[in-house]
Amino acid sequence: MAEWNPSLYSRFEDERTRPARELLARVPLAEVRHAVDLGCGPANSTELIVQRFPGAETIGTDNSKPMLDSARKRLPGVRFDLSDISTWQPETAPDLIYANASLQWVPGHETLIPRLFDSLAPGGVLAIQMPDNRDEPTHRAMRDVGAMQPWAEHIGDIEKLRTAILPLSAYYDMLAPQAENVDVWHTIYQHRMDSPQAIVDWVSGTGLKPFVAPLDDALKASYLAEYLRRIEAGYPPRADGKLLLAFPRMFIVAQKKKA
Repeated sequence: MAEWNPSLYSRFEDERTRPARELLARVPLAEVRHAVDLGCGPANSTELIVQRFPGAETIGTDNSKPMLDSARKRLPGVRFDLSDISTWQPETAPDLIYANASLQWVPGHETLIPRLFDSLAPGGVLAIQMPDNRDEPTHRAMRDVGAMQPWAEHIGDIEKLRTAILPLSAYYDMLAPQAENVDVWHTIYQHRMDSPQAIVDWVSGTGLKPFVAPLDDALKASYLAEYLRRIEAGYPPRADGKLLLAFPRMFIVAQKKKA
C-alpha cells in the first residue's frame, strides 16, 4: 500500500481528533507512568495523552516513516518508534495502551486484543477507537467501484483490502472475564462537509488508500471520477448547502484487574 500522507490525513484534524479526545476522556486513570499510543500517526492523539498525563513516559508508535517524521516535529520531546502493531511488544508494562483509529488496519483481533490487554500493568487500561463505517455510502462505493472493470483486475479481491472488525459485543466478551471493568459504546458523528470532493479528500487519506494504491495515474483518475459521482449521489446537500458525512465509530475502554 502507498505510504501514508501526514498532510492529507491532517487536513481534517479537528474532526479526526474529536473521537480521540472522547476516548481518552473515558480512561479511568488518575496517574500514568508509562503510556503507549499505538498507531500514533502525526501525533494529534499523542499530544492529548501528553497534555492529560504530563508526568508519564509516553511513546508513540507507527509503521509509517512520514507519519513519524511529522510526529517528531510536533512533539520533539516525545519518543516515537517505527513498529508494526501486529508484532509490537512493550519494553515496560504500560499503564495505558491507547489505540485511536489504528487497530482496524491490523488483522487477527481474536488474538491481538487479548495480547495487548495481557501486556498491561496491573490496573492498566486498554483504550481503543475504530471506525465502524464499512456499510456507509463512502465505503460501499469504494467496493462497488473496485469490483468494476478496468479497475478490478488491478485492485484484486476487494474483501481482502480491509480487516474485518468484530461486533462490539464480541470485544466485550473477549475482555470482560479478565477485566476490572469494560466500557463499550458506539457514536455516529455527523461531520459538516463543504462538497462531495471534500468527502473524497477525507477518505483519500485513509480508507480509500488500498483501492487506489495499485492503480496507475490514468486508472486512479478514472476510479476517483466514478467514485466522486457515487459520493455526489450518496450525500445530497442539506438545507444550508453543506453535506453530512455520517461516521460511526466503536469505542472500547477495558481496565485490567489490579491483582
